[in-house]
Amino acid sequence: MTDLIDPQGNRLYLTAAERAAFLTAAAKAPREVRSFCEVLHFTGCRISEALALSVKRIDLDGQALVFETLKKRRSGIYRAVPVPPRLLDTLDLVHGVREAHTRRGDPLLWDWSRTTAWRHVKAIMETAGITGPHASPKGLRHGYGVAAIGAAVPLNMLSKWMGHATIETTAIYANALGEEQRSIAERMWN
Repeated sequence: MTDLIDPQGNRLYLTAAERAAFLTAAAKAPREVRSFCEVLHFTGCRISEALALSVKRIDLDGQALVFETLKKRRSGIYRAVPVPPRLLDTLDLVHGVREAHTRRGDPLLWDWSRTTAWRHVKAIMETAGITGPHASPKGLRHGYGVAAIGAAVPLNMLSKWMGHATIETTAIYANALGEEQRSIAERMWN
């Protein structure tokens, strides 16, 4: 992927306003759906990486979620993505993370198929009024990348958080459009 627009000129990422609407809609969903959507929103992880998230991969002390990066050529490559305390609180409330850390075993947070997870995310997008080619888990991931660039997160850090093999892949998020592009430009002017 080299751009954030499709061949028809449509944006492929969620704007800041759409990301906020997505979170608002997710807050009204069943608890498990809400927690899943918040993980996607706050980490920019791939849908399959979220589904592979287990209780022991939630680093409460480090305030991070640890994902196995699924797009690498070999398995066993992990990355820690910092998350806000409110996400950790949601995960604890919904999945009993703190208590589960004291037990044996390492259950997955969600026992859904990829298709079921995709349908849940799509339903939240519809509830939020988000339509178009960007109304997808991948659009949410791209929105995370664009938001990080807008917040001046260094490319090397964002690349690590998103599990990209090269920084060139991450650099596409600097190709934002509209309001996001203007926000990046305004940082330069101030």
